[in-house]
Amino acid sequence: MQTGRYAPSPTGRLHLGNLRTALVAWAIARQAGGRFVMRFENLDDRSRSHFLSEQLSDLQELGIDWDGEPLVQSDCLSRYEDAFEQLKAAGRVYECYCSRRELSQLASAPHHPPGAYSGRCRLLSEPEREQKRNYLWEKYRRGPAYRLKTNLDNASFPDKVYGLQNGSIDDFVLRRSDGVFSYNLVCVVDDAYQGVTQVCRGRDLIPSTARQNYLHQLLGSTIPQYYHVPLVLNREGQRLAKRDGAVTLPQLKAKGIEKADILELLASSLGFFRVRSASEFLQAFDLEKMSREDWRYLGL
Repeated sequence: MQTGRYAPSPTGRLHLGNLRTALVAWAIARQAGGRFVMRFENLDDRSRSHFLSEQLSDLQELGIDWDGEPLVQSDCLSRYEDAFEQLKAAGRVYECYCSRRELSQLASAPHHPPGAYSGRCRLLSEPEREQKRNYLWEKYRRGPAYRLKTNLDNASFPDKVYGLQNGSIDDFVLRRSDGVFSYNLVCVVDDAYQGVTQVCRGRDLIPSTARQNYLHQLLGSTIPQYYHVPLVLNREGQRLAKRDGAVTLPQLKAKGIEKADILELLASSLGFFRVRSASEFLQAFDLEKMSREDWRYLGL
């Protein structure tokens, strides 16, 4: 059975871009006769517990339903620790001592896009590691970050919306110096645990996909199908954010805008018209006919 998911960060109410992606993810899963599961990516220190229920309320109000209890990442730390230890035992993890400033000044790794890690700490000797480890603790009272030791430069993968994609695979971070596990690691572990076969999310996450597929392979889990969708942008052409005026359900309702109007707006932005409920969206949705262009929201 197909299983789709929606995985917001509980850092505020869902805005129109979040809601549109959730609507598409839900429709793809339900049209396949599959399950649709929720999880909250709350390892970010900006997350707040009260937004979990508020975000679920936003989805319910639009008519989006889900199966089972939502997964909350802060409840799953032991599972991430197990995956991290599995990679360490396989000799795939090494310590990185680079500061943010040093990272910004380092040249990118050969054959990688700008910003890819150069591998500077990969070949340090054990005495060098010990020296850098002690320096970090004595000066900053922190430990090293941990990176994945990779053996690929890049990899291709199919996307159901944008076709064949190619992504860089550098020695990316698995665990930050403050002990928090990285997005790339936890989303792979979570997708495997929840049995996710469909990953629908914004196209801005295409660059991270090859890294996640590589982790799936190393951890022995199944690579899901990907559906990256166009973004909702603000007036300036930047990705929509909560600071861009009336963009959340409560804000729009306060302006007298009805739920059906919001659904019609979101559906029409994707190329589907005269849709005023989630059930109508489910009937009208056609992945082949969905707009591939980003949508600039100019306000209501």
